[in-house]
Amino acid sequence: MAAPNDLQEALKPFHQRASEAEERLARLEAAISTTKGGLSNGNGELSNKVAQLQKMLQDEKEKALKELQKASEENAKLRYRITHLVRALQKADGDSTLK
Repeated sequence: MAAPNDLQEALKPFHQRASEAEERLARLEAAISTTKGGLSNGNGELSNKVAQLQKMLQDEKEKALKELQKASEENAKLRYRITHLVRALQKADGDSTLK
């Protein structure tokens, strides 16, 4: 019966290493599941920030388009006025040369 006792003594370090490995594996699995939960939460937060930035960008784009439209309308009005002022000036110059 000395042989089974010696065998158990010989296997004892292997059992201890196996137990330690199982504990490390359990800690790693727990860490991974925590990290996955954190990543999904972080991804959701990141998605919200991206959506907010896209909304802000869209708002700025709309604001810029409105300002561009307003500037274009003002430009058209000024061109119209310039055209009429040039005609009036040409007419005035033409009338002064006739006298």
